[in-house]
Amino acid sequence: MWKVTVVIGLVVALAAPVRAPAVFAEDSPASGQSPSHQHDAPAAPGADKPADHMRQHMDQHNEMMRKMAGSGPTMPGQDAFGAIAEVVRILEADPATDWSKVDIERLRQHLIDMNEVVLRAAVKQAPVPGGLVMEITGAGRTEQAIGAMVVPHAVELDRMPDWSARAETIPGGVRLTVVARKPEGAAVVARIRGLGFAGLITEGAHHQAHHLAMARGEAPGHTHTH
Repeated sequence: MWKVTVVIGLVVALAAPVRAPAVFAEDSPASGQSPSHQHDAPAAPGADKPADHMRQHMDQHNEMMRKMAGSGPTMPGQDAFGAIAEVVRILEADPATDWSKVDIERLRQHLIDMNEVVLRAAVKQAPVPGGLVMEITGAGRTEQAIGAMVVPHAVELDRMPDWSARAETIPGGVRLTVVARKPEGAAVVARIRGLGFAGLITEGAHHQAHHLAMARGEAPGHTHTH
């Protein structure tokens, strides 16, 4: 019996030095630092900069979204819609507006004419002494719009001090001739030719007032139809 006891004691004595290093190895930091430094090591300089930059970017984005939500969209999305909306705001802000005479549909028809003339009409241009001759033609609604816009606009152009204008009806549209009042004035002649039909149709700065007069149901300053 005593032999068994001695053998067990020897086994325990021999196993003890082997187990101790194993436990120590499991508890040691992998980096070789002491345990007290394992979680307290300072972060590398600049390690938090990407996070700060991301937070700053998100703050700027959120501020921009708040401002956009507060002010709301400003673009009407379509030019004719915007022109009509502007006139409606003016009429509603004016206590003298006589709503029994207001005719927004008349304005809408005129804006359709403008679209037809500016975007769909065919234009042939040729220089003449002192200026330019233009043949503006189209079919269907476009032809009607040309007659409704170009003929009365020639009257407006003829009132301007630098040039004279005349319009005559031709098959499918109108022939518009604009010449300098002083043919020797090379700068005016160059301006007429440079503007061409697309530029000349905008001259006179009467369009906005004309649109408001149409919407109010008043007689316009010239004889556009609609």
